[in-house]
Formats: sequence, C-alpha cells, structure tokens
Amino acid sequence: MKFIITGGGTGGHLVIAATLLEALLKRGHEAIFIGSVSGQDRMWFQNGSAFKQTHFLDTTGVVNKKGLAKLMALFQIFRAFFQSRTLMKHYQPDALISVGGFSAAPASLAALSKRIAFFIHEQNAVEGRLNRLLKPYARAFFSSYDEHSPVQGYPVSEKVFVNARIRTSVKTIIFLGGSQGAQFINNLALKLAPELRTRGIHMIHQCGERDYERVNAAYQKQGVDVELYAFTKELPRLLAESDLAVSRSGASTLWELCANGLPAFFVPYPYAAGDHQFYNADFLVQKGLGWCEREANITTEMLLELLSEDLQSKSEQLMALSEKDAAVHIIQTIEEMI
Repeated sequence: MKFIITGGGTGGHLVIAATLLEALLKRGHEAIFIGSVSGQDRMWFQNGSAFKQTHFLDTTGVVNKKGLAKLMALFQIFRAFFQSRTLMKHYQPDALISVGGFSAAPASLAALSKRIAFFIHEQNAVEGRLNRLLKPYARAFFSSYDEHSPVQGYPVSEKVFVNARIRTSVKTIIFLGGSQGAQFINNLALKLAPELRTRGIHMIHQCGERDYERVNAAYQKQGVDVELYAFTKELPRLLAESDLAVSRSGASTLWELCANGLPAFFVPYPYAAGDHQFYNADFLVQKGLGWCEREANITTEMLLELLSEDLQSKSEQLMALSEKDAAVHIIQTIEEMI
C-alpha cells in the first residue's frame, strides 16, 4: 500500500515520522513525506531518507502570530492545501498519517477533502491544537496517554530496545536538553560537574549546537572530563551507557528513556504549548517511575540526593511500560481499518 506521512516542525514529531516509516517498510509498504520548509523537516528527511519522495511546502506556524503575520501564515496553509491535493492526485495514497505540528495542516486537510483514510498520532499528554481540531475526522487517534487509543504503546526505534538494561546504581549521568539543547540544563550540569567528578561519576552531555562553545569552554576551565556533544545520532548507545538522565520531557525522549529502562529527573520546558512537557513527565511521576521539577525550584542538592536512590524497581517498571513493536502494531491496525 501507499502512505503519506505528514507533520513535523520539531524533532519530537519527526522521530515518530521516521519510526512509522521504518514500520511501514518492514510491512512491505511505501511512503512519501509532506512537511514544511520551516522547522527541522528538511534537516531530517531532505537527504538520505527512505521515503519514496519528500515534499517541503512553504508554511509556518499560526499559533502565537497576530494580525498580518497570522493572515500570511493562513494564506500559506491555504496555498499548500492545494499543492497537497495535487501531490495526492498523482501519488494516489491509500492512507495519510499525521504526526502533528503546524506542517501537518495542509496535507491533513487535503486528505480529508479527498476522502483519503486519515489517521493521527499524538505524541504528548496534552493534545496539540491541530490534532484536537482534526481528531473527530480521523479513522483512529493513537496516543500512549489515551486509554481509548487502539494501540497504547509509543513508537520507539528498535535501536533503543537493543541495549535496554536494569539500572541499580549511578555511575554515569546523561544530560539531555532536547534537539536544540537547553541552557538551564547546561548550566545545571556545569554546577554539578565538580561534585560529580569528586564522586567518580562520569558525565555525558548533549548541550545543543548553539551553546556548545560556551559549555565546552566552561568544562575546560573547570578541568572536568566530560563526554560532550553538540548533537549526536548515537543517542541510543549513550542512553545504554547511562544510569540516570537529567532531561527535558518531550514525548519521544521520555519514551526512549522508558524503553531503555533509564530513570530520569525531568526538567520540563516552561514554554511548551499547553505545558505538555510537564504533563508528559507527570504521567511517569504519578506512577512512581521518575522525578520532575520546575526550573525555578531545582537545586543541585536535589539532584545529588538521587545518587543514593535504589533505581532497580523504577528501571524494571519503565521497561515493562514500553511496547517494543508499537509502531508495527499501529501500522497493522491501520491496515485492518482500510
């Protein structure tokens, strides 16, 4: 069968697109991608992806725009809607899967207008505005936080499961600020570094490209040996080497940590739409499977106290919460419905 995957803007949406593509290919299907020239879509899929075709339309987000800027953004979506209809006329897809984000709007609306089977995957505990708007028109709405979802598991790449293990003590900590990095987490890591070195704890730190030079210089000044990355595609291996994570709580990162059995202290991005990062993390905290605190309340002592925690029970339950073949199960469900 032929599929279209649409959506993106941020890494959280796009990693789901990549994982669903992996499952589609495994099931013998093909797919094209429709995204935007804005955001990270082209960085992920313009070169070397396994999509049969990729199309990046001239769109931007509408949320938080006012006046003329909002009208221009809506006009771009309107124009991209017709471009998407033309692409669908030539490609003749059997179904479209939206992974959300502003770049999903034109192709999602075009699929509905052409009565193409339409499906949504929602990554976060708080539904995105576009997903919430289009949910009533979807054949199925997949969400790991929704008890009515046909598949409860979160699509995570098989690479993350390969080296999953039970943690019992902290010998290595990984600091993750998301795909763009997080200055607050970077500064927290720098404050903790001297004490962690004294305790013999190894540090892995993905700090983001924009802050790499500053963070690297600060570590050199401290004389602390840290495994520092601006951005890396080796994250599955680095997670496997770590015993505790200090991380933002974007959905894909959160579920990758679960799949690997890696307990985490979550620092939600305070400006995330609908405060969804807090609610993502709270989903695990309410089960006793992690820690979460707002930036304003975090102290270094709070993190140091976790070094003496017994991690085994949390690690085991995190792995039990993950569903290894969730992406394949989503595709199988879609196959049955169309």
